[in-house]
Amino acid sequence: MAYRRSVRMLIIGPGGAGKSTLARRLGAKLGTPVIHLDALYWRPGWKEPPESEWIAQVDELLALDEWILDGNYSGTFAKRIAAADIVVFLDFPRLQCLIGVYSRWWKTRGRVRDDLGPGCPEYFPKADFVRWIWNYPRTSRPKLLAALDAADAGKDIVILHSRKEVQRWEAQLTAR
Repeated sequence: MAYRRSVRMLIIGPGGAGKSTLARRLGAKLGTPVIHLDALYWRPGWKEPPESEWIAQVDELLALDEWILDGNYSGTFAKRIAAADIVVFLDFPRLQCLIGVYSRWWKTRGRVRDDLGPGCPEYFPKADFVRWIWNYPRTSRPKLLAALDAADAGKDIVILHSRKEVQRWEAQLTAR
C-alpha cells in the first residue's frame, strides 16, 4: 500500500498500545513529521493546559500539510479525524496494553521520554490510568468506533488488533 509523502495520519488507541512507537517508525519510513500529542499537551509537572489554548494548538497542527499525530484526547478527536487522510486504531486487548505500560515504565522510569512534555518524567502508572486502560473496551472504544463509522467514507481507516497485525500492515507501506 503506497501513501503519498504528504500524508496526514492519526494513530489512536488505549495507553500502552504503542501509538508513539508506531508513529516514530512510520515517520521515518514515510518521511513524514511526527507529532506526539502528549509532548504538546502536558506542561512541566504533568500540568494540563487551559482548554482554549490546547484547542488552538491542535487547530494549528491540523493546518499543517503533513503529519503523523499520535494520541487520544477525546475533546479534539472529531476535528482530528476530519483532518486526517488515514486513521490507524490500535485496538489491542487490555492486558497487552497494561503490559506495554508497565514495560515502558520499567525501561524509562524517572526519565522524560521524547513523546512527553519537558518536565514530565515517567512515573509508576497511577490507578486512574490503569483503570482507564482496563475500562477502555467498554467506555472509550464504543465512542471511538462510532466516530470512525461516522467519518468521511473516503477516509482510510485501519483497525489493527495485535502487534503482529501492525507489523504486517507496516510492511506493506511504502512512500510514493
